[in-house]
Amino acid sequence: MRFHMHLLPTYFPGEDPPFDVYFRQLLEQVQLAEELGFECFWFTEHHFVLYGGPVPNPAMIMSAAAARTSRIHLGSAISILPLHHPVQIAEDYAMVDVVSGGRLEFGMGIGNAPTDFQVYGVPREESRDRFEEALQIITAAWTQDSFHHDGRFWHMPEASVYPKPVQQPHPPFWIAGTSEGSLHLAGQRGFNVMTVAHPFPPERMRPSVAAWRQGLREGGHEPSTHYCKLHVRTWVEEEGAHAKEVAEKAIQRYDARQAEAHIGTLANGPRPNYDWDGMRAQGRNVYGTPDECIRGIEATRQNYDFDIFSTTFNFGGIPHEQVKKAMTLFAKEVMPAFKDVQGSAVRDDAAVAREVSPT
Repeated sequence: MRFHMHLLPTYFPGEDPPFDVYFRQLLEQVQLAEELGFECFWFTEHHFVLYGGPVPNPAMIMSAAAARTSRIHLGSAISILPLHHPVQIAEDYAMVDVVSGGRLEFGMGIGNAPTDFQVYGVPREESRDRFEEALQIITAAWTQDSFHHDGRFWHMPEASVYPKPVQQPHPPFWIAGTSEGSLHLAGQRGFNVMTVAHPFPPERMRPSVAAWRQGLREGGHEPSTHYCKLHVRTWVEEEGAHAKEVAEKAIQRYDARQAEAHIGTLANGPRPNYDWDGMRAQGRNVYGTPDECIRGIEATRQNYDFDIFSTTFNFGGIPHEQVKKAMTLFAKEVMPAFKDVQGSAVRDDAAVAREVSPT
């Protein structure tokens, strides 16, 4: 199994340090993740809120992380294509790939925060069409010596983007999604995908990932060379009761911060009755002692279809030094248990595909 790390800041003024210190701490965590053997570190893009918003441009902090590391890959989870001029995105992320020596994982999506579109002056109903056109432009900018474009939203004369990415023909493309239709299309295009465990029960996600794998086959892409990353909030300590206390408090604060931002599944407020035991039993949150985390990941494997287990340790206001300690313990005591284990135990492409009718 492959292990990544995912950062979606849930920033708490007065408790978290000032942003100059906060970002230095994040970069320390990326450096530690590399030392511990995590393969990729992912940064989200959000705006105007303290749920993810402290990283409005992942390319900037990814470039800073690239200068402090040499092996770990750096991913955008996601770049919100409809909000920005696609040439700017192409230039920014090409720089990340170049300064990192070819370690960019380019994740993209349409975004899920209404305020972003209002402030940027982009009609949200145009988001999917803008995404498609932006993707065309970014691909051309990265793969052609020069290009021009005359589309619905953007018009540009012949131009060349410099530098080109190190990875050819372009860095790996990743799509964030949950629906069968969107993941099926991602598969047909040969894209990797990223999903998340805690908002969606397994029965909701398994058909969507099966649709992606079916789309890969239909598009002539080898499923074994493409990846599904599952993001899971994770916490580990030697003492189980304390680990449970820290993790559950942090999950509550994470969900409250998300609800304040009116984003995603908690846009209408936190859940009134949180099923702590059920979430843990299905591997949708993983926390406890190292042995409990191993069992938790086994539960995730039994319920979700994925290749990469992407942890989040920095969430809900957990202090930096505790985050580093948990990362280290997880790498030393939990990750080795899955060295020779497949990402998911539920994958049965033929059986699951029979349940799927992508639209």
